[in-house]
Amino acid sequence: MNTNFKTTKPFLFSFIDTKSRLLLELTNATDEVLKSVEILTVFLKDLGGGPSHTHIRFDPVRFMQPREKAVLSHRTWVYGRPADADHDQLERLRVVAGTVTPYVLDISWEDAEGKTRFQRIPVGH
Repeated sequence: MNTNFKTTKPFLFSFIDTKSRLLLELTNATDEVLKSVEILTVFLKDLGGGPSHTHIRFDPVRFMQPREKAVLSHRTWVYGRPADADHDQLERLRVVAGTVTPYVLDISWEDAEGKTRFQRIPVGH
């Protein structure tokens, strides 16, 4: 089945709250295998109003089967260095009802025809 990606949202997301850390889960909501799934680096606004010194990088996923869920590994970087678990910033990407969503998950992937596709998902608080 060929899905029209212009009218559908191929990815759904949710956060998984484990005791040790927060994780991002992506779901392939299509009936196709998606390859080279990648979320571009999310640069977080500096809480003091200056330039961004913090960003979150996600590891790419080689492929996702139809309706498959994948928990993405991520790393928070502060001032160009990996942050420890106590300084993880993924919580800032949670959507809070009634607040502005200042960030986006820019997702790219390759479809069954070999074409690169994109989806933007507003997130954050």
